[in-house]
Amino acid sequence: MVEQNEHDKKSGDILLELEDIYMYFGKVCALNGISMKVRKGEIHSVIGPNGAGKTVMMNIINGIYRPQKGSIYYKGERINKLKPHKRARLGLSRTFQKIELFGGMTVLDNIRLGRHLHLKSGIISGSIYIGKTQREEIEARRFIEEEIIDLLEIESIRKKTVHMLPYGLQKRVELGRALALEPELIILDEPLAGLNLEEVEDMARFILDINEEKRWKVTCILVEHDMGVVMDLSDRVFVLNFGNMIMDGAPKDVQANPDVVKAYLGEEDLYSTRR
Repeated sequence: MVEQNEHDKKSGDILLELEDIYMYFGKVCALNGISMKVRKGEIHSVIGPNGAGKTVMMNIINGIYRPQKGSIYYKGERINKLKPHKRARLGLSRTFQKIELFGGMTVLDNIRLGRHLHLKSGIISGSIYIGKTQREEIEARRFIEEEIIDLLEIESIRKKTVHMLPYGLQKRVELGRALALEPELIILDEPLAGLNLEEVEDMARFILDINEEKRWKVTCILVEHDMGVVMDLSDRVFVLNFGNMIMDGAPKDVQANPDVVKAYLGEEDLYSTRR
């Protein structure tokens, strides 16, 4: 069961909050008292150099790791003890830095896997495929084929085996699987890594669509190294370095912060864009 937040201090628009999070691996402090608030409807990016603790932070949010100290709140409720699948039921979805698809399955089947938490039918009705099971399957197919596949422009590859697809299309399929959950909050862990310029532009457009379109309105946590895209898309940017927060603010303030430039961006990288 979700733990209730005993202190009424959460603003109504805060969807996710990390409060004073510490994470150790042996004697190494991967996260040192990290706090962050993600508001409903925003794109909140997390940046920092390799080894800064970004992926550790994402693993704590979706329940792969449990911090030694601190609290995670989702919709005002403490979720520290919830396992990943229970957090997914609450509307928390994720893509991964390294693609985690089933290569021998088709695009459709991979995306359908993200829908399984919405299936409520039991063993008996499932075995004979009637009634509730049949209705659920029809609705799942309609949602995936008419909305997700259309949004991501992958109609032509829907029946193809995933391992046969170019890397950029596999990235779209993984995003599609995460969207099949119909999340309220999605973690996008380096969705642009390994993509060419055209693919980056397409993926950035998809991210904006799922965040802004009325049908979706998904809050996004974006972990990314492409500073041009980060500064263009983000409402707020959280800067992490060696497990410590440098700042959390608007993109223009992050760009102007000399500590951020020194720690990560650099003058040349800071002002370059690929869009």
